[in-house]
Amino acid sequence: MSSDSSSSSSFAGNESSDRNSNPKPIGEQLESLTLAGQDQLGSGNEISNGALNRESNEEDSREIENREGDSEEVSGSVGRGVGGSSGVVWGRENSGVGVEVEVEMEVEGPPSPSSSGYAGERGSSSAASASRMDEASEVADEIQEERNDVFLEGVSDSQTSWLPGKRHVDEDDASISWRKRKKHFFVLSNSGKPIYSRYGDEHKLAGFSATLQAIISFVENGRDRINLVRAGKHQVVFLVKGPIYLVCISCTEEPYESLRGQLELIYGQMIVILTKSINRCFEKNPKFDMTPLLGGTDVVFSSLIHSFSWNPATFLHAYTCLPLAYATRQAAGAVLQDVADSGVLFAILMCKHKVVSLVGAQKASLHPDDMLLVSNFVMSSESFRTSESFSPICLPRYNPMAFLYAYVHYLDVDTYLMLLTTSSDAFHHLKDCRIRIEMVLLKSNVLSEVQRSVIDGGMRVEDLATDALPRLGSSPHLGHHRLPTDSPDRFREPVVGTGGPGGLWHFIYRSIYLDQYISSEFSPPLTTTQQQKRLYRAYQKLYASMHDKGIGPHKTQFRRDENYVLLCWVTQDFEFYAAFDPLADKAVAIKTCNRVCQWVKDVENEVFLQGASPFSW
Repeated sequence: MSSDSSSSSSFAGNESSDRNSNPKPIGEQLESLTLAGQDQLGSGNEISNGALNRESNEEDSREIENREGDSEEVSGSVGRGVGGSSGVVWGRENSGVGVEVEVEMEVEGPPSPSSSGYAGERGSSSAASASRMDEASEVADEIQEERNDVFLEGVSDSQTSWLPGKRHVDEDDASISWRKRKKHFFVLSNSGKPIYSRYGDEHKLAGFSATLQAIISFVENGRDRINLVRAGKHQVVFLVKGPIYLVCISCTEEPYESLRGQLELIYGQMIVILTKSINRCFEKNPKFDMTPLLGGTDVVFSSLIHSFSWNPATFLHAYTCLPLAYATRQAAGAVLQDVADSGVLFAILMCKHKVVSLVGAQKASLHPDDMLLVSNFVMSSESFRTSESFSPICLPRYNPMAFLYAYVHYLDVDTYLMLLTTSSDAFHHLKDCRIRIEMVLLKSNVLSEVQRSVIDGGMRVEDLATDALPRLGSSPHLGHHRLPTDSPDRFREPVVGTGGPGGLWHFIYRSIYLDQYISSEFSPPLTTTQQQKRLYRAYQKLYASMHDKGIGPHKTQFRRDENYVLLCWVTQDFEFYAAFDPLADKAVAIKTCNRVCQWVKDVENEVFLQGASPFSW
């Protein structure tokens, strides 16, 4: 890390409302905070910049995943908003050409018996006429999906148990189970043709896609742009990208900014496969059907959508590195640099979604979002695992209009090498480069060290010493505080459920200069996938509120509810997010965050890729 970023790893004495002025101690900033008492837990109170704020919508801090099953039925308000048959109040402000406005709907009356789910043109007779046995079968499917979500959707690195690909393809907008899904994603063309749907068969959803297209066109005809529709507990988020429309319908209580960012990533994944030149096809033929061009990519999109619930990179816009000794990472980077000098645009060595080493040609920069989308494309495509591949691929943030060519080869079950070039006939050259790289990695034991790091894991809150950490210059290693496996004292560690010192449960540290982040491993009491997903949702809300341009951005934030104490600190060099036991003491939490930041600074050579140039936004 640069000297600028490494000099600001202490929680006290680095914060200021002006990033260019002398920082004010974090303890003084949070000194005036009045924490919620035992009787106030879960009240939704939050503290921002030392002032107690109650969000205007009185948002409950509890995540919707606490409720059993997918019990929330997706409201039919969108369809009824078009038909106008259920007392819907359609609020709209004419703000002129090109100005985005928020369109809100509030359902003031009971659902109309003539409405079915989203699609207003379909009656409920088809669903109502279904036999009780069919309905029981659909409920059974919901229970089975709930079990799959709990036991199959891994949130940590163990995603191998999650089954990729589209599920419930037999559903449509008349299915009760389809309407009860908590989160839908739709991609359609400006002519209303469905392109992709997370659940159900796109062809069966043609009528529903036409309804979404009609809503967007209705608002655009009034020289406005639709961004958001709220209907009860549901949010309908719209994103218009030229001739391609993207829509998310969610009742997961994620903030609007997070859902819109997810739509941006889905669109980016589409550009990775097709490039932005697909717009020309719509210019020539407005009724162009691009579905055949995306044939077989359902698994890619479903894998990306799944990552929204476990991968912090999807909202931090940063990438994470596999923890490695500095010498090991340098050895990997040296051989990649030799290849980059021979005409390769980017040389990337990755283990799952984590970067081992990355080298780019001179003046070439790879955006973290591009890295996320490319790695998702590679890991979710089984063909890349079976043989060496040479495939056209687009980097939306680098050049959305043109293909690069990626040589991909798996060196072992988890580690793979990507070599990107602008030449379409460079396969044999890149293969020779791969052979040379693989030989060096084997001789220098880099691959064995990578596998060892995967087994050992990353930073754990239990490893944070309760006493003062070593001073600068002592250069502790990542596992500095861990006991040997054969030590008898290893069996005397704190009981399960206590977390780290000061009630610390989890943390994320993001280096702004490097566009990299490090996240602690999940450990008790965050043991289930639902608990881990709930924490990521809380991080999403915290990140969105910290970066809200309308009322911020904030520098510090402290929240307490019945699930966690959440503490966030943003400086010009790093962002820090931490989750504590809900009964954790404020002063102890601040002190613990200071020690974690110092710990990250001490091991930064192992957890960050040093020398990586910052990415321009």
